[in-house]
Amino acid sequence: MSKFAYTARSANGQSKGGEITAKDERTVAAQLRSEGFLITSIKILDEEKTGVKVRFWDRLTTIPLKEKMIFARNLSVMIASGLTVSRAVNNLATQVKSKKFKLILEDIYNEIQGGVNLSDSLAKYPRVFDDLFVNMVRVGEVGGNLEEVLNIIATQLEKEHELKSKVIGALIYPGVILTLMLGIGILMLTFVLPKILGVFADMDVVLPPMTRFVIGLSNFFRDHYVIVFGIVFFIVVGMKIFLQTGFGKKTLGFILIKFPVIKNIVIKVNCARFSRIYSSLLKSGVSSIDALNIVANTLGNFYYKKAIRDGIEEIQKGVALSVIISNNGIIFPVMVSQMMEVGEETGKTDDMLLKIAEFYEEEVNQITKNLSSIIEPILMIFIGGAVGAFAISMLQPMYSLMENIK
Repeated sequence: MSKFAYTARSANGQSKGGEITAKDERTVAAQLRSEGFLITSIKILDEEKTGVKVRFWDRLTTIPLKEKMIFARNLSVMIASGLTVSRAVNNLATQVKSKKFKLILEDIYNEIQGGVNLSDSLAKYPRVFDDLFVNMVRVGEVGGNLEEVLNIIATQLEKEHELKSKVIGALIYPGVILTLMLGIGILMLTFVLPKILGVFADMDVVLPPMTRFVIGLSNFFRDHYVIVFGIVFFIVVGMKIFLQTGFGKKTLGFILIKFPVIKNIVIKVNCARFSRIYSSLLKSGVSSIDALNIVANTLGNFYYKKAIRDGIEEIQKGVALSVIISNNGIIFPVMVSQMMEVGEETGKTDDMLLKIAEFYEEEVNQITKNLSSIIEPILMIFIGGAVGAFAISMLQPMYSLMENIK
């Protein structure tokens, strides 16, 4: 028996958390569902046997989104071809590249062979298969259209992977340039400058303020490099811990939706994800309230989570979702609420949500294409300014020496 910490939401949107001692995560999930709760997360607190032995290194790694997408797509194809779920999972377990994922699929296969549903087997691994994945599979099992639902899941994961890839791809170039610049700057301050400074020390000239500043910076890096790297390490760790707190998530969410350069990307990405996930859940047969709960758990930004969770309470009072979105105009553009309203009036909310998702996905595609052309001149100005300042700080003493010679 192991002890598990859980968080869940009731049908009216209220949160509940606590600890349960049970055989495994599946048992915890079953107990919470029997009480009418929608599971947000389940985490083991003590490490007794969980059924799968995973190497330490594999524990530190995650299952790539692309690999889960391929799993869902192939599982859908195999089931549609007439294979049983257990045989399809077993076949896929032999094909995956990740050792960790292979062990998980083998355990899921054993669970299914023992009479457990696929959705309950997946729920045993909440860090791999989130609420969205598990609940859509469960709906597919109940509705008898599992292969169709798995195909919807695969499409959802594929679009999510494309969005992430485009955003990350747009940020790789400036990230690499800034990292190289920082590395070269540190090397110059710690190894190159001390040799040049030896020449200045022999000069009988008064060094200008900029040169004295560069010399002081170089001496500090050279003499206190352990302290410098220690400070950087603690800042990184401290930021990671801070961003895991409620206030940290709120602060980051605020910065992301307000910062001029990136707010458009953040808003469009979140609108695209919200619309596609909500549409996929509605098409799969998940109720509106349950779907919104799952969407709130899936989105990463604090303010989107809060808007949706607050909206659930309003919906239960009879307020239309389009009105709720309209009232959150800072994070949802007007077009979203207007198209949602049309969808509600025509009874085609899921189709309209899909159109919204496709629109904002294309918007993100265009922004990320243009982002490098926007960032590149800014980087060039920044790099040019830094190089120019360094050159001036080195040349000024030489000009002063020439003046003294004259």
